[in-house]
Amino acid sequence: QVQLAESGGGLVQAGGSLRLSCAASGSIFSINDMKWYRQAQGKQRELVATITSGGSTNYADSVKGRFTISRDNAKNTVYLQMNSLKPEDTAVYYCAVEAWSGAGVIRPMSTYWGQGIRVTVSS
Repeated sequence: QVQLAESGGGLVQAGGSLRLSCAASGSIFSINDMKWYRQAQGKQRELVATITSGGSTNYADSVKGRFTISRDNAKNTVYLQMNSLKPEDTAVYYCAVEAWSGAGVIRPMSTYWGQGIRVTVSS
């Protein structure tokens, strides 16, 4: 199995910055895409950013130019640098990792989720 540990959330004023981290651990054979989602209160969970195993990135229109996703494959960690934060960025942020896991026998690729970390942007 794969466990994800998120960190870096908190309270920040509008215009400020935060950096989220999500470290994967466990019986990891290989990691494919790594993603960040967010869910604001009363709204559906939305995809914020994706980074592929090859390093290609994709962003939701609402965060383009402000957020940057990156990954450190040696550390099995994905980051989300969030700049010029707005009150509408307030949400619980979740990382999601597509990974093959197992030792000896490799399990089919599955998506693993972090527990979520709260980001609050005050106006």
